Amino acid sequence: MTSEKKSPDFDRILLDPGAHYDSPSDVVTDERFAPSDRIEILRRWEYDAADASVAAEEGMPGGNDQLLADIILGLKKLGAEIDTEQTGPTKQGGIGRSAIKSDK
Repeated sequence: MTSEKKSPDFDRILLDPGAHYDSPSDVVTDERFAPSDRIEILRRWEYDAADASVAAEEGMPGGNDQLLADIILGLKKLGAEIDTEQTGPTKQGGIGRSAIKSDK
């Protein structure tokens, strides 16, 4: 699948990756999508997981540090590099898109 024309499946998955995959490693091995699309799915999942971790920090249910670690590992397996020098402007400390660098 090319990045130019994405399937409706991609759009649904992007809205809630955790509802469509059991683990980040399932995203890594999902060959329906190009590696760049899988990276985008993991980035979205990372944001959602970071948001849940902040909620847990504030006493609300949620949060899963292992999930975040697995997402980062998946991003690395797909060739995305995390620049730890940059953080997003959100309370979650989300990683901005400019912080994800591809080795390609």
